[in-house]
Amino acid sequence: MDIKLSTCFIAVDDHDKAIAFYRDVLGLEVRNDVGFEGMRWVTVGAPSQPDLDIVLEPPLANPNASPADKEAMAELLAKGNLRGVIFTSDDCDATFERIRAAGGEVLQEPIDQPYGVRDCAFRDPSGNMLRFNQARKQ
Repeated sequence: MDIKLSTCFIAVDDHDKAIAFYRDVLGLEVRNDVGFEGMRWVTVGAPSQPDLDIVLEPPLANPNASPADKEAMAELLAKGNLRGVIFTSDDCDATFERIRAAGGEVLQEPIDQPYGVRDCAFRDPSGNMLRFNQARKQ
């Protein structure tokens, strides 16, 4: 049996800002941008991973969620308290410089971690933490 990840989700509070960041700053391609019944389905992904989509969705996209739950999720997103995403890079330092030059909010400059990667971290426009890992050469 072969199981692969096909789709993951990142909460965003503004699709247009998120698209500009993930497409123009990170270099991901926009694969879908579809509106349906007041919702918007936006997927992005790396050209090198055509079978993996990242869905950019509101903090609580469940149409049956209560207004209080939607507000609570939006508040968690605004505080940066939702889980982030970890990307890999073949050059952590160059990735860092490109994102910083584009105005990315730096959380951590590139450093060698004791668990075998060199990484850096940013916040996306919605407050999500994004880490960029590069395997260290042994």
